[in-house]
Amino acid sequence: MQNNPDTTLVTQTARIANATHGGRAKCLQRLLRLDLPVPRTVALSFGTVDRIASGELPNIDSVVDEFPKDALLCVRPSSEDPDWGGPGAVLNIGMNDARFVNFSKTMGEEAAAAIYTRFIQSYAINVARLDPDMFDDVEGEGRAALEQTLDAYELEAEEKFPQSRRTQLAAVVRSMARAWSGTSARLLRQAKGAPADAGLGLVVQQMIFGLGAGQCGSGVLQLVDSDTGAPQVTGRYLSQSQGRDALDGDEEALYLTRDPRGPSLEEKLPEAFETLKTYASLMRVRLRAEMQVEFAIDDGVVHILDGVRVSRSSRAAVRIAVTLANDGIISREEALMRVQPRLLTELLHRQIDPNARRDVVGKGIAASPGAATGRLVFDSAEAQASASRGEACILVRRETSSEDVRGMHAAKAVLTERGGITSHAAVIGRGIGLPCVVGASSMVFNQRDKTITSKDGRVFHAGDEMTVDGSTGQILAGAAAMREAALDDYFQQLMAWASDSADIKVRANADTPLDAQTARNFNAEGIGLCRTEHMFFDRGRLTVMREMIFADTSDGRRAVLERLLPMQRDDFTQLFRIMEGKPVCIRLFDPPLHEFLPMDASGQRELAEALGLPRSDVTRRIEAMREYNPMLGLRGVRLGITVPEIYEMQARAIFEAIVDASENGAPVMAEIMIPLVSARREVELVKAAIDTVALAVQAERGVEFVYRLGVMVETPRAALRASEIAPHCAFLSFGTNDLTQMTYGLSRDDAGRFMSDYVQQGVFDEDPFHTLDHDGVGELLVLGAQRGRAAQPGITLSVCGEHGGNPESIAFCRAAGFDYVSCSPFRVPVARLAAAQLAIADKIG
Repeated sequence: MQNNPDTTLVTQTARIANATHGGRAKCLQRLLRLDLPVPRTVALSFGTVDRIASGELPNIDSVVDEFPKDALLCVRPSSEDPDWGGPGAVLNIGMNDARFVNFSKTMGEEAAAAIYTRFIQSYAINVARLDPDMFDDVEGEGRAALEQTLDAYELEAEEKFPQSRRTQLAAVVRSMARAWSGTSARLLRQAKGAPADAGLGLVVQQMIFGLGAGQCGSGVLQLVDSDTGAPQVTGRYLSQSQGRDALDGDEEALYLTRDPRGPSLEEKLPEAFETLKTYASLMRVRLRAEMQVEFAIDDGVVHILDGVRVSRSSRAAVRIAVTLANDGIISREEALMRVQPRLLTELLHRQIDPNARRDVVGKGIAASPGAATGRLVFDSAEAQASASRGEACILVRRETSSEDVRGMHAAKAVLTERGGITSHAAVIGRGIGLPCVVGASSMVFNQRDKTITSKDGRVFHAGDEMTVDGSTGQILAGAAAMREAALDDYFQQLMAWASDSADIKVRANADTPLDAQTARNFNAEGIGLCRTEHMFFDRGRLTVMREMIFADTSDGRRAVLERLLPMQRDDFTQLFRIMEGKPVCIRLFDPPLHEFLPMDASGQRELAEALGLPRSDVTRRIEAMREYNPMLGLRGVRLGITVPEIYEMQARAIFEAIVDASENGAPVMAEIMIPLVSARREVELVKAAIDTVALAVQAERGVEFVYRLGVMVETPRAALRASEIAPHCAFLSFGTNDLTQMTYGLSRDDAGRFMSDYVQQGVFDEDPFHTLDHDGVGELLVLGAQRGRAAQPGITLSVCGEHGGNPESIAFCRAAGFDYVSCSPFRVPVARLAAAQLAIADKIG
């Protein structure tokens, strides 16, 4: 037995490992090495359980012979990671008519009958796969209930209840092995992150009854609160019980420590209580983790049945890891590795309470995490009006545009019928920390009647209350109970350690002073993308912008832009001052001009009145500016070359802001980025114009300043011709949102309609707008980086698309030699932790 790799007696020196026998078996061995009172246990390996599922049993007699003749047994699952779960435990194997008689003499008939009854019912449901309803008519307790249970089993199974311990054990392990290999179990553990072929081990353990004469019972104990991670002895104990019965809500279960709500184990059995605390503390130090201890007390003697990692909320996971490191039990690097980056997302935003009831009426793409409740509004003006009244609202749109940004700032969440993970609503939502669900095409949106109709026919009107869960994509009727964000000192400490370990920098995409302050609060290394066009959609600036568009001459455009100049300068000055000397990368104007013009009749009428023009002239001009495919039309650098006055104004605003912000603060590190480049000559033309403006401002203000000029690589041609473009640049920043769109020929706003079908049918492994496509888009990144560095060795490389906040994409960029990634401010902590974990993983191999 001791040297048998299939069935191994668990001892201090047995050959047992997580990868072969599972986490539970390995933990029991570690408990034995601590000289804790663990019952005798035999571990069945992954390979053994796999063969059992195929019909090949090991030598069951050799397993049974390891235990005393009259001992009852239990079988528990032992997967490699306890979080992957497994079949439920089966207790009291070996109980039969003869042992019932014997146990009745030693522990009393009531206790013996309870053990036998429990086993028959568990065996019938979990092993024989009989209908649980067959026991509904069992009444009373003791011998009477036992006899009714045996009769019900024999009637349903059409055979006597098996009396052999060997036969019972063989049936139990066969049932558990087959349950693990079933389709539903495989899908369930894959959803928890387990590989499809994950193995299962089993542990066969001698039962400690927790029933009988004297002080007997069972329970669980842990030293921290699972919700907060704060030190607190917690758990329950139930006299005359087995397994985890104490957690089933029995009114007679005791608290562990003294509690005004009822009696406690500390009062009833003070010696056992102190022993358990001592064991738990020893496990914490020696197993280097907060553990939940499953125990049984038999006639006053404590036995440790199992130890598992304490279940924990995201908040508790961070505090536990940091506290273990501060106590010297684990290193800071290990603390960082123990917190999954995605858990931080839950800390940064309000979330629906896990225990809350969910009345789900629709589902879309989870585009920006967090949850919020509010009354439905169907346009941005209504959202702003609601905010002015102090009322929480949910902004509902078919899809959002730049004109909706102010309404999005006013709303508590956004819900759209169309769009994907990089649609306008998704990108802005993530940037400002606004919960957002897009592509909710299962619901019918009626903007005219201001209603949403769910798939089950329920109609929700403007003013009705709904909850949007941007973390899951669910839309709920009514208000749901919430759990608030938790950015405490432990979170801050973990982030400080992450900064010390990471070797790729993380910047933030920030368009407003508020975004920049959020980025600063999360210790971003700077701003990697400031989209200047969002600054023009403020109501006071939009009319001026429209005047510029309608100006017929270059001088006319310059005259109008002079009125926008001080506004832009103030914006940039605020950004520079907030970032306090950290780099700020400002992207020059990018969108097509028609986005600033009203498409509806009332908006065009208002514009005609503001400009003093006939409405027909305004309508004709707007129609003339329409493009068949505006995302591939007159925008970005093309607009900067054909309407150069815009870039000249922005360059002057940036340079004057550099001078203003530097007067009483840290030196400004300004970077200017040219969007949508595809040819070297485009860079040469814009660079010459910007340098001319810089010289003019330096002469006018009598101050010299430094700035860096670079290119946003978001067309495949720019990546392929990087060797020609790089010599004219200080940096290449890959905009993977548009680069993915152009590489695939996919509309990032419309792909959400069919992307789930593509992923489910294996066309794509993942939505390429959500996780960077390493093979296609990734190859363009690598080619562009290699060719750019070959032509300009010191050039800075970065990614500033939404992929910059995705841990898998960060790993790709780091391996490709990129200097930094940039993402939405609220994704900065996730990216920082992921970057730190990548560096640590490399260091430890």
